Amino acid sequence: MAMRKICAGSRKTLIFMTMSITAAAFPGVVAGPAMAQGTADSLNLPSDLTIFENRDPNLHKPTAVVNGQIITQTDVDQRLALIVLANGGKVPDEELDRLRLQVLRNLIDETLQIQEAKANDIVISPQELDQSFARVAGNFRQTPEQFTEYLRSKGSSAASIKRQIEGESAWSRLLRRNVQPFVNVSEDEVKAVIDRMKSLKGSEEYRVGEIYLSATPDNAEQIVANARNIIDQIRQGGSFAAYARQFSEASTAAVGGDLGWVRPGQLPEALGQALTEISVGQIVGPIQRPGGFSILYLMDKRQVLTADPRDAVLSLKQISVNFAAGTTQAQANATVQKFTENLQNLQGCGTVADIAQKLGADVIDNDNVRIRDLPAPLQELMMNLQVGQATPPFGSVDSGVRALVLCGRDDPQDTGAPSFDQIMAQIEDERVNKRARIYLRDLRRDAIIDYN
Repeated sequence: MAMRKICAGSRKTLIFMTMSITAAAFPGVVAGPAMAQGTADSLNLPSDLTIFENRDPNLHKPTAVVNGQIITQTDVDQRLALIVLANGGKVPDEELDRLRLQVLRNLIDETLQIQEAKANDIVISPQELDQSFARVAGNFRQTPEQFTEYLRSKGSSAASIKRQIEGESAWSRLLRRNVQPFVNVSEDEVKAVIDRMKSLKGSEEYRVGEIYLSATPDNAEQIVANARNIIDQIRQGGSFAAYARQFSEASTAAVGGDLGWVRPGQLPEALGQALTEISVGQIVGPIQRPGGFSILYLMDKRQVLTADPRDAVLSLKQISVNFAAGTTQAQANATVQKFTENLQNLQGCGTVADIAQKLGADVIDNDNVRIRDLPAPLQELMMNLQVGQATPPFGSVDSGVRALVLCGRDDPQDTGAPSFDQIMAQIEDERVNKRARIYLRDLRRDAIIDYN
């Protein structure tokens, strides 16, 4: 099949070009639900046919060629497998088709970023990639060899992760060399921010995750549909950070979309307003903004320069009883009842070991737990708990029953303003992020992309 050569002026247009090409050339093939009954009969196909071409599923056929560099269908499938893995392996088939197109877009951008870095003599060495891959494997408590086999069993590969690491590292270094040195922040700007923070003491600020999708008037409707699909998947248990890393077009994609701590007034008006209308743990969008749409995830919130009770550091003991395989709900309820009765006899942390022995329970000590880091339902419980008291039992048939006993609490002190250097770095990051989007947009515009 002849290759199509087009300029990458608009990524979203390119992504869906293969669909429109097929529809234009073979309208009967892609008619979908509108296809008339009996279309196959009209082709007069033989009942006993022979396929003359045996296609090898392991053959790496090109999906796109970016400035001469091939992106194969295998590349797309293996990166897609990482997204499915990040979402617990549960992604509807119809969502997979959309994600596959998004992954191709990401791989095109990734390729452009690596190519531009190499053109500027920035190359990530194999040793650096191996070290980064080993750290990722360590997060899964596996050796690199074990993690490689694990990825292979899930339909992905070590090469796919290393390619993503290479793209993120190369692009980050390129920005530090070609963009960051030309971003200037004056002392007066930083002092103005400090003065505003002091004047806003006690007001709320938010820790926000963002997925930014650029759009043009021509493809805005499609981008909105894509954004809503992403939101649906995250609300069904998908990882916001994983989707941000794969799909966000902001430079914060490399850190899972984390914008850090911001106040509504620091964001575009529409985004700032949306933040004040949701609770911690909620997601909102798509929100229109200049140049595209944003999806926001409210990770946390606090008061400016004011001690937050959720920053208290706790000393805890956890008492836990696991259920044997095959335990019924009735049997679990009986165990929970016994667990509850014994907790009522708790007389401070000194009696935890005795109660655990009666229950046949395990005890885990942890002396450095922030309330903020606990699940939301437990945060409220812990803030109202006195030293020596225990939470009500919690858990499930699968995870067992457990309770937390509060053995000590270090309450937080009022916080001071961030340092001069911290604020300057934040302003620089915001400006670098903006220029990075323009840089990548220009790379797409100048690229030559061939689709087969």
